[in-house]
Amino acid sequence: MSTQIEPLLTIADLDAMPEDGQRYEIIEGELFVSCAPGLTHQNVSVNLVIDLGNFLSENPIGKIWTTPGVIFSELSGVIPDIVFISKDRLAEIASGEKITGSPDLVIEIVSPGAGNERRDRVAKRQLYGKHGVREYWLVDPYLRSVEFYLLKGRTMRHAKTFREDDELASSVLPGFTCLVGNIFRQ
Repeated sequence: MSTQIEPLLTIADLDAMPEDGQRYEIIEGELFVSCAPGLTHQNVSVNLVIDLGNFLSENPIGKIWTTPGVIFSELSGVIPDIVFISKDRLAEIASGEKITGSPDLVIEIVSPGAGNERRDRVAKRQLYGKHGVREYWLVDPYLRSVEFYLLKGRTMRHAKTFREDDELASSVLPGFTCLVGNIFRQ
């Protein structure tokens, strides 16, 4: 009996994916496909971008992007919901059309479904740790919480879960705070 081993996909394969409204990501050679985020997800994203954007306009320490292509290696390219890159590292990893390296902060907003949960909570968390992302926020609009992970070695370690009445702060964004409940405002 022989076992057929599926070939690993590469960034070249990712670039060849159709423009069909799906979100294609490759993590360690494995293809992940998801559809466009729903309105709840988009609302949370807009709120975060407003809060982060306001902070960065007063404290120009770096730049944020929504849904950029991020290339970590030949076998891993993803589309995080929001990323932050410090001013010191912009030219190094964000000089082309895609980010080629590890952002300082990655924010993912959980979408419904077991596959989405596994991708964000396990596969992406491991990928971000392996490649040196300093902070990872996993925002859950259904539990109305933010799981906060910090890089320890090459692993993302859970540091804290922020709830609606908590004030979120970040070591990557010194001086930034926001009430978690504001992230979920309508």
